[in-house]
Amino acid sequence: MSVLVFADSSEGKFKKSAFEVVSYGKKVAEQLGSNVVAVTINAADASALYEYGAERVVTISNNIESFNAKGYASIISQVATKESATVVIVDSSVDGLYLAPVLAVKLNAGYASNVVALPSSISPFTVKRKAFSNKAFNNTVVHTDVKVIGLAKNSFGVHENAVSGSSESFDAQVSDSDLGVSSVSVDKATGKTTIADADIVVSAGRGLKGPENWGMIEELAEVLGAATACSKPVSDLGWRPHSEHVGQTGKPVAANLYIAIGISGAIQHLAGINASKVKVVINTDAEAPFFKAADYGIVGDAFEVVPKLIEKLKAFKQS
Repeated sequence: MSVLVFADSSEGKFKKSAFEVVSYGKKVAEQLGSNVVAVTINAADASALYEYGAERVVTISNNIESFNAKGYASIISQVATKESATVVIVDSSVDGLYLAPVLAVKLNAGYASNVVALPSSISPFTVKRKAFSNKAFNNTVVHTDVKVIGLAKNSFGVHENAVSGSSESFDAQVSDSDLGVSSVSVDKATGKTTIADADIVVSAGRGLKGPENWGMIEELAEVLGAATACSKPVSDLGWRPHSEHVGQTGKPVAANLYIAIGISGAIQHLAGINASKVKVVINTDAEAPFFKAADYGIVGDAFEVVPKLIEKLKAFKQS
């Protein structure tokens, strides 16, 4: 009996979410009086997971070039069965939200998404989840023998808990039908912090007046080590790529800091970024809906406020 966590990686390197799910899995295993096992696919060096409590790491020897929900679910379910896992934990990234339900079906397991805390009870197994577009919480009881948990980003944090771990290779049985969809090509942005991995997100809307003014947004993001994002109208207008569109109809954001510049705050946008811990808005309209959702607000012209903010941040970093 064990707790199995899927440690996701990109281009051979673990994502921050991998360390968070391992940290969470270690604590769940302690509650169950069990051990935590991590499974990785396409990761170059699994030893980093030992620092966060993974007592054993199962590395997949199959060559799967890019993420495939059916293929990944098939592999992880085989490892879960081999390890007699009663709890399987994945992250709540876009890929994780696609993977987890497929994995739950394969394991005949109950699935709890957007979990934000350790189980409040082991028998019955009860977890706290975000609900209603992050406007509320509920306590969900999972009765199945195997449970699949989707851990919400930045809800538990990354905690070092070093152990002397071991690793082993596993050759999963993956058929063409398991893979289902194949990727012809993948275009990736390089040299930039991605929205999925960012602790800080700088986002802008139509208040920027045009794509030619995005330089200051990118400069602010660079100073903060942040990812850039935009509202839906901006991506629809072609000012920014659709990959930067955040909100309920775009990519969900659960950053530690979300800065909205020139975004009024449509309900779909607010619903998609509401899980962010600290929200800052800069807008000329004091009645913009975003001010009601924000922790901090600046009523002012972005073309005046943002350059001054960049100047102050650079001076602060130099000092």
